[in-house]
Amino acid sequence: MDERSALRRLAAALPAAGDDAAVVDGLIVTTDMLHETTDFPPGTTRYTAGWRSVGASLSDVAAMGAGATAAVAAYAAPTLEAAELDAFVEGAADVCGAVGAEYVGGDLDTAAEFTVATTAVGEADAPVRRSGATPGEAVCVTGALGRTAAGLRAFEADEIDRGNHLFRFRPRIDAGRGLAPHATAMMDSSDGLARSLHQLAEASGVGFDIDRAAVPIHDAVDDYAVDAADRWGMAATVGEDFELVCTLPSGAVAAARDSLDVDLDEIGKVTDGGVTVDGEPLADEGYTHE
Repeated sequence: MDERSALRRLAAALPAAGDDAAVVDGLIVTTDMLHETTDFPPGTTRYTAGWRSVGASLSDVAAMGAGATAAVAAYAAPTLEAAELDAFVEGAADVCGAVGAEYVGGDLDTAAEFTVATTAVGEADAPVRRSGATPGEAVCVTGALGRTAAGLRAFEADEIDRGNHLFRFRPRIDAGRGLAPHATAMMDSSDGLARSLHQLAEASGVGFDIDRAAVPIHDAVDDYAVDAADRWGMAATVGEDFELVCTLPSGAVAAARDSLDVDLDEIGKVTDGGVTVDGEPLADEGYTHE
């Protein structure tokens, strides 16, 4: 099975699964696993790895419209080096502190490849799921897309400091809480905008028509994109940007925007079926763990 098929199989067997996080009596719980070969390019510092690993799970909490409480991580590496471990914990603690959560520890092990498994918990009285979108609503995204794609290009260009900076994103906990009273469906963009739209469409039984020109693209993308097609691909399909993709009644967009500490752009509309950009089919393409 590929990753998507495996996730569908698990969602069918586990009623609490299927969204960015599980909801148990108002408690939001999520877990992620990252590996050196697929998630941390050469040059990624352990501080950045700690920030990014824990941030990925905090982003899932944000996508449910929840406040973040705490996070833990299981850390495994070929050898346990004091400086690397200290830097990882510092990064994990700092990303938690940035969103009002606490890093409370985890587990240690040795492994052939540097690997991190993280868990974050939060709380929400009315969590926002992926399944509530209806035709006619607006499709919106927070922030700007393509930050990770630009970070990858920076690492490839041996611009190590910039790559690390771009990899340290701020989880949208505050934005998720601000959107929760308005959003009908929401998830994070960790798999990329295109794939996230397909996932939301599948969960809600709807479609989307996206205005390409309305999609916000991170300024750093323009430093690395070779042409317009590459620029769009960096923003829409590379993934791992950890912005929020949501649907709202059209009349609620302005109120939602006024409640946030980050930009909220309307990029399209919910339709009866199919996922399109400027009227043409948008391929279900994005980040896959391989």
